[in-house]
Amino acid sequence: MSVLCILTNGFEELEAVGTIALFRRAGIQIDVCAISDTKASGRFELTFSDIKNLDDVDYKSYDALFFPGGPHYQKLEQNEYVMSILKYFMENNKIVAAICAAPTILGRQGYLKDRNYTCFTSMNEDFGGTYVDQYTVSDGNLITGRSAAASIDFAFAFMEKLIGKEKCEEVKASIYY
Repeated sequence: MSVLCILTNGFEELEAVGTIALFRRAGIQIDVCAISDTKASGRFELTFSDIKNLDDVDYKSYDALFFPGGPHYQKLEQNEYVMSILKYFMENNKIVAAICAAPTILGRQGYLKDRNYTCFTSMNEDFGGTYVDQYTVSDGNLITGRSAAASIDFAFAFMEKLIGKEKCEEVKASIYY
């Protein structure tokens, strides 16, 4: 399984780094890509350097798409290329995961209609679906997380969707015991 993580300046470090680290621990390929650059700095000035430029990857070759939250969600949402990638993943029933502020991107694009989801509580709008007050919600190919505090639960829900419960439990055991 391979995951495409798209971010730009202003991403939430805890949500990005926690998920990326757990996926790599599990042996899941996760490529971190910045919009039109090879680096991106988080909202608390942690910088990913020497990462892939989104323009240089074949997004159709990935099994899943991941959007960390943070203030950068507005830049992602305004980027037509990023929205075309999201559309491709949704239309092809590939796995899409978003946490905190990022599920609002999905909602504003109409992808939360008639779906169960969560997001940062104060950012919940009428997206036409059912907001669930939980750390993480899975609905078909869609995994959403509520906040930075939900990062580990979110990463494991996403991981389970990708590689199954048994392998996910092995990774949990490696960090909890």
